[in-house]
Amino acid sequence: MSEVVFVGTSDAFGAGGRRQSAIFARGERGGMLLDCGATTNTGLSQLGLARDEVDVILVSHFHGDHFGGIPAFLYASMYTDHRKHAIEIVGPPEIEARVHALASAMGHHLADRQWTFPIHYREIHADETLEVGPAEVSAFATQHQPEAHPHGYRVRLGKEQIAYSGDTGWFDGLPAQVAESDLFICECTLHRKELDFHLSLEELREHRDDLDCGRLILTHLGEDMSKERGQIEIETADDGMAVKL
Repeated sequence: MSEVVFVGTSDAFGAGGRRQSAIFARGERGGMLLDCGATTNTGLSQLGLARDEVDVILVSHFHGDHFGGIPAFLYASMYTDHRKHAIEIVGPPEIEARVHALASAMGHHLADRQWTFPIHYREIHADETLEVGPAEVSAFATQHQPEAHPHGYRVRLGKEQIAYSGDTGWFDGLPAQVAESDLFICECTLHRKELDFHLSLEELREHRDDLDCGRLILTHLGEDMSKERGQIEIETADDGMAVKL
């Protein structure tokens, strides 16, 4: 049985006083983070989740609310946790260069440190499948700002399969990408359709019957959607929510 814990479920701006994107998935062979926003360390600590349980950080795209917490995660793993075992950081092309550039901009240079644990970077391309840490991961392109190299993922942890949209607007190929997943974690930033690169509740209601998934949970909730948590017919995530598959 796999478990998913929503560490952060807000949009980029902390709507509703919640944390930025981060989802912890625990399977038979280990654990991984789907995205690692800047508030991830705080969330893990508050929820009693150990960084040592994270074998893989899987990045959907290069916006700060999705990968901005990686430098602090790595430093805390070394100086606070005294980590010894390796971690994989997996994401779209340029993942290593982007993480290093981010860390340098934040004053936390990564290249000139003697780490107590190995850090392995791996690129994954759309329509590619990789074995990473405890999971099999398949990537697909999404409808988001192209300079961020946006990806969605299908993640198999043991028998269960989780689909994750990352950030995306609606595109006709989305239902096929998430079909037959046990859980589809889908962004829903907006209440009404306003942008081509973020999904809205209006669109998901329109296309709900097209999504063939065992369970649908909405996350990355913007200001209006944060007020809809638990009030609509589609399940919504909140910080700290845990789901067993």
